[in-house]
Amino acid sequence: MLAATAQANTLTSPNGLLEARFGAPFTKAEGTQDGIATYALNYRGKPLITPSLLNLRLDLPEFGSKSFKLLSASKVSEVRDTYQPLVGKSASVLVHFREMTLSYEDLALPGRKVDVVLRLYDQGAALRYVIHGRAGERIAVKKEVTTFGFARDHDCWGYNQGQWVGGHEGEYDPVKASRLRDAALYVLPLVCKTGDGQTSFALAESDVRGYPASFVSGRDNGSLGAELKHSPRYDTDPSVRQAVTIARITLPEGGFKTPWRVIMVGDTPGALAESQLVQMLATPSRLKDTGWIKPGKVAWDWWNGSQVAIPEPGMNTATYKAFVDFAAEMGLPYIMVDEGWSVGSSVEANPKADTTRSKPSMDIPAIVAYARQKGVGVWLWLQWKQLERQMEPALARYREWGIKGIKVDFMSRTDQEMMAYYERLVSRAAANRLMVDLHSSVPSNGLECTWPNLLTQEAVMGAEFNKWSARITATHNVTLPFTRMILGPMDYTPGAFRHVAAADFPSKMTWNNPVVKTTRGHTLGMYVAYDSPLQMVSDSPPSYKKADGGWEDGADFIAMVPTTWDETRVLLGDIGQFIVTARRKGADWYLGAMGNEQAREVRVPLDFLGAGRHEARSWQDGAAMNTLVTSSSGVGRDDTLTLKLAPSGGAVVHLRAAAKQ
Repeated sequence: MLAATAQANTLTSPNGLLEARFGAPFTKAEGTQDGIATYALNYRGKPLITPSLLNLRLDLPEFGSKSFKLLSASKVSEVRDTYQPLVGKSASVLVHFREMTLSYEDLALPGRKVDVVLRLYDQGAALRYVIHGRAGERIAVKKEVTTFGFARDHDCWGYNQGQWVGGHEGEYDPVKASRLRDAALYVLPLVCKTGDGQTSFALAESDVRGYPASFVSGRDNGSLGAELKHSPRYDTDPSVRQAVTIARITLPEGGFKTPWRVIMVGDTPGALAESQLVQMLATPSRLKDTGWIKPGKVAWDWWNGSQVAIPEPGMNTATYKAFVDFAAEMGLPYIMVDEGWSVGSSVEANPKADTTRSKPSMDIPAIVAYARQKGVGVWLWLQWKQLERQMEPALARYREWGIKGIKVDFMSRTDQEMMAYYERLVSRAAANRLMVDLHSSVPSNGLECTWPNLLTQEAVMGAEFNKWSARITATHNVTLPFTRMILGPMDYTPGAFRHVAAADFPSKMTWNNPVVKTTRGHTLGMYVAYDSPLQMVSDSPPSYKKADGGWEDGADFIAMVPTTWDETRVLLGDIGQFIVTARRKGADWYLGAMGNEQAREVRVPLDFLGAGRHEARSWQDGAAMNTLVTSSSGVGRDDTLTLKLAPSGGAVVHLRAAAKQ
């Protein structure tokens, strides 16, 4: 354990609004069993995180002793830099933080040290442990004791998965801080409002490498707040208390770094949605040659049941040539070939599956060649365990075929072994010039920065649930930008173009050609409000066409909207209520609005625009759920744009500088 120190250290963020007290000890009166290191945070002069425990419990007896004492506290260092993400929600990111390190030494074991590193950014705080010892030494981590004390009974939003195994796919429901239970397993992020205006904070993590991903629960002593929980290693028995280990570590030169524990903070929930703090903390890109990484939109087969206008649609070459034709006509750079294309393909770990061979009905090289002629690339779906058994030959085969990317599915784990698999997968994919989309996975935690060929991750209750469930609501959809999406790219898979009233949904729900109980404007709004450099176009090709062969309302916007951005601003919104996001690509701006089940009129100031007049073309909810009203007008930065959102509705606007006369 890390023994208590009587010395308190303070650190402030560059803008002075966030302050940390670091190393202050607990007293027995404050409820601790052991005297161990603590930290606390204030934001704008008010408590954000009350004094909270920091500790690692390792398998070595020396780490359980109280012989650790504070060896040194570093001087505060300050870093100000910028970096240019390959893809994402801005072209350039300012990285500005102050940092200090407290080093603890074990007097009973010379050479054994643990550092606690704290950084403060204007966007929040981050801390991590660094374990030092003899290079090559093996250490087991039994538990990480990192806690987050709350000053009040905050209003929070979280998804309690309730078990270690799962795809992180559920509702981020409102929950009072006092109702966070020790037995719960909330996936990250947990988002809370402090009650001071709209000030909001979120618990998150970044740079999870060689370590399990985190959950949070209520504190085991019943006090207000949360603490980290980690899945046991897959090779340990969690029913045997003394056998539980969350990580086995071989100490490298320079020590082993645990993931960053992140507390994001902002004056509004929208500030969390804008934040790139998780990405700032990640290990920088390992790739030098990135010219082959090209984000974009994908014509997707699985959601719509491969419903193309040919005599026998299904898992056959003709169907995917039809998808290629559709993608080329709509200007989409990719198609996805989902589950079922390879020998033995299934959602299970079929030991007889062969991910290097396609079924006789699927001539993958012929599909790729046909797509290449049309300027379209091909992605392939894979079940993770089937791929793992053949990873090297399979990835080499896909590169040989000319495949652009792979979608890997059904991992549903967060333990140390699985986190290592994620990184091994994306690194080996990069070696074969393959982009990656992870499904049934952990949410984003910065790995997409280290390996920028990882374009997006699911870990969200997305559009697929409409095929079998009524759980997808407009409220859920406008909760996601302020919760799951603040961590990084989110593959929700938008694009639904069949809309029904909520009352009619149960009778209309179907596996193929599914429907949604939100409007066409709501669908379009997702393409701006949701972050995903690889963005699905999920409905069937015929759904985007009218009977006369013309495009359905809104298809033109999907065809034109980018998937990566030079600038992102969340202009208006609140968790579970509505959102208005503005994103810039070059000189053009795109607005995306989404609302919950309540109709509303939103007035959007346009002061983010540059000087001069702009042409604003809008797509807003029409009289029916599947219709839109389009209009064009001239606007400037002093104007306000009014958007009328139907119940479960939305709107989009494209703004471009007016041509000079």
